[in-house]
Amino acid sequence: MTLTTEINDNGGGNGESPEKLLAPVLSAFWDQPESWTLETYRRHEGYEGLRKALAMAPDDLIAYVKDSGLRGRGGAGFPTGMKWQFIPQGDGKPHYLVVNADESEPGTCKDIPLLFANPHSLIEGIVIACYAIRSSHAFIYLRGEVVPVLRRLHEAVREAYEAGYLGTNILGSGLDLELTVHAGAGAYICGEETALLDSLEGRRGQPRLRPPFPAVAGLYACPTVVNNVESIASVPAILNRGKDWFKSMGSEKSPGFTLYSLSGHVAGPGQYEAPLGITLRQLLDMSGGMRPGHRLKFWTPGGSSTPMFTDEHLDVPLDYEGVGAAGSMLGTKALQCFDETTCVVRAVTRWTEFYAHESCGKCTPCREGTYWLVQLLRDIEAGKGQMSDLDKLNDIADNINGKSFCALGDGAASPIFSSLKYFREEYEQHITGKGCPFDPARSTVWADDKNAHQGVNA
Repeated sequence: MTLTTEINDNGGGNGESPEKLLAPVLSAFWDQPESWTLETYRRHEGYEGLRKALAMAPDDLIAYVKDSGLRGRGGAGFPTGMKWQFIPQGDGKPHYLVVNADESEPGTCKDIPLLFANPHSLIEGIVIACYAIRSSHAFIYLRGEVVPVLRRLHEAVREAYEAGYLGTNILGSGLDLELTVHAGAGAYICGEETALLDSLEGRRGQPRLRPPFPAVAGLYACPTVVNNVESIASVPAILNRGKDWFKSMGSEKSPGFTLYSLSGHVAGPGQYEAPLGITLRQLLDMSGGMRPGHRLKFWTPGGSSTPMFTDEHLDVPLDYEGVGAAGSMLGTKALQCFDETTCVVRAVTRWTEFYAHESCGKCTPCREGTYWLVQLLRDIEAGKGQMSDLDKLNDIADNINGKSFCALGDGAASPIFSSLKYFREEYEQHITGKGCPFDPARSTVWADDKNAHQGVNA
């Protein structure tokens, strides 16, 4: 996987040097030997942010993070400090912090590399956050399939306990904190915060009806903050270097740095840590562009659950406001890029099959809607569809969007809406041509690249 520190000699976009476009913070030393150890982390000012945080009053710390403008890096972009502020104080109940590390959406791959290369940034952020919300027990809910990351995270937690950053009377502050690492069992729905809480409690992971919200009645019916890995891992640097430093990057409403995951038909896939507001054109310029001899056809700005973009959107600022104004969502900054050899119908069908498989079945719109979307898409892809199926696809997606218990339904509908908007003609070609126009056996789309196509659509 390409690391930010390895990109700095590749040349920048729009005449700027990569040093001005990139902002390696979380990924600054990923390429160093044993970057995941406490020793390496300390050499790079590790746990200095915690010392500064413990010198502040908890309420002042919450206000500081809120003033920095840090927004949640898990998809919705909700202000992190404001989420902490929602926790009621003086209620006599235990408070919990739960870190959502159940990263499993197609194309999204930022939290797992971060935990693998730099787990102590998360642990330090957890201690700071727990001090702010007056919590004495935190949980990390990790995707269970990533066993190497689980082992590395357990070792980092052990190191932190041994060094006095976890446990009783942390750094002499009087703060006591227990940290539990929990491995999930491989359900995408558990990435939804309330389904994650149910899973942590030992029940089947299904979204809860709200209200009450987790801030009031979350884990074990107690006030709970649920944050993304990158959100919490970004906090130590803000405390250590200052909120003004953080706000000097990005835009006014979307300040700071973030990890962009570039994947697909690109010459240099990997994690690119840059200020919010960078464009895909600039990232492609730095990474070597699309694979040789091919051009960009469509891409996702925030994973498969966000409306797709085309090559017309290369200069959209990749921040929450810019992507939203262009008709999509920044989401997890999972930039999946597809070239002209890719069948849009096939790609959307595969995504929809994923959402239908991962639907928990609790609500009817998602359970039934995703099933019928898959049936229609499979028929269209195979050349067995009818023109009326296109309006039916749109209608079913509309009956899912905004009407399910959680955002899984919205995520399943997004690729349908956007692909019909930009590539309706391609859907029609499948119907009128009685098959996929991108099938190498019946098309000349890949006259010079059939082998590559076989790998792409395998």
